[in-house]
Amino acid sequence: MCSTLLILATTALTQSAPVGEPAPLRVTLEDAITRALAKNPTYETALLEVRRVQAVVRETEAAWLPTVYGSVGGTHLDGTRIESGNVILAQNELSANLTLTVPLVMARQWLSTSESKLNAEATRASAADARRTVAYAAGQAFLAVYAQKFVIEVDETALENAKGHADYASQRYAGGVGTSLDEVRARQEVATDEALVQQANAQLTAAQEALGILAGEDAPLDSLGDAMLPDPPSLQAGLNEASRRTDVVALDDRSRTADKVVRDDWSNYAPYLVATAEPFYQNPAIPSLPLSGYSLSVLLTIPFYDGGLRYGQHREHQTLLDEAKVAYAAGVRQAQSDVRAAFEGVLRADEALRSFLAADKLASRALGLANTAYQAGAVTDLEVIDAERAARDAATQEAVAADASRQARLTMLAATGHLP
Repeated sequence: MCSTLLILATTALTQSAPVGEPAPLRVTLEDAITRALAKNPTYETALLEVRRVQAVVRETEAAWLPTVYGSVGGTHLDGTRIESGNVILAQNELSANLTLTVPLVMARQWLSTSESKLNAEATRASAADARRTVAYAAGQAFLAVYAQKFVIEVDETALENAKGHADYASQRYAGGVGTSLDEVRARQEVATDEALVQQANAQLTAAQEALGILAGEDAPLDSLGDAMLPDPPSLQAGLNEASRRTDVVALDDRSRTADKVVRDDWSNYAPYLVATAEPFYQNPAIPSLPLSGYSLSVLLTIPFYDGGLRYGQHREHQTLLDEAKVAYAAGVRQAQSDVRAAFEGVLRADEALRSFLAADKLASRALGLANTAYQAGAVTDLEVIDAERAARDAATQEAVAADASRQARLTMLAATGHLP
């Protein structure tokens, strides 16, 4: 009953599936990374953050640049105000004025601008690291699609071998030489391999979808061509370049910004000087204001005491500097650790690939010998099925090892800052 329901459900899914869907767009490794850097939302967000901090720099500049404000006003009274025969206030008045403010000495604001520029540099470095991370993720996704095709090829080859053995077992049984058990075992292996082919294709579809998402596309992407990767640098070269990796550079920039903020804390105690010019127009003129005129003023502000705010800010800034130094030192150590681990991973993955290549050749040879011996009646079908499974597993392991070798090289390139 359960088998019948499963068959009916599978048939319904097959009939409801869309027919004639276009095949996924095929892209090269370089094209996949390029698309990801152009459309991936993580990198797009990082670039937008760079734009935001550039706007912050402009905002800090406004604090020490001249400003001009104007105002116009009209007043209507219930009547003219007259005192001792003189008009004090007219019933209708029109007034206008401009206020020009020129900061002359603004140490704190000047230094805030230079600090925000350093922070903008750190944000740009963070965006560069986001670029490296997105390129790495896109490369991993492309290699996953690329490797999964080899797994499908292995499973399909195993299926063909199993079908060949099942047909031969059926012929032997029909000829009165073999047994029904031999045929059933062979058909069971065919069913198993068919299931593995379906599972591998489903995993390929998932990998193609993941590649499409990373590339910022609304559709899955497929791999095209060989997964050619440049040779990674040597271990020593990678260690020497670890401190220049984008994430470490961003941490260094933030540490330098925090250090400048601490060194610039003196400006919180500095006086600031502002000049103001205000031309005006008053119609009708009144005793206290002529028809037009102007006023000039200079204001010097000296911060004597603010309740301890500046002392608290200095301690906060010093703590942030200490945290930034700790983060930078940890970032350098992590980068060097990543390089060492990635280099070791490349060596181990290559060695494992060589071993699996040898195992695959031996398993293929063993399968051929088992088929020959079975046809000669020297062994049972169990030996053939075991050899088929061993050959399938060895070929799968070789495909996985080849992917691990490619992934290890990609990781080495990312760890040393050579990607993209």
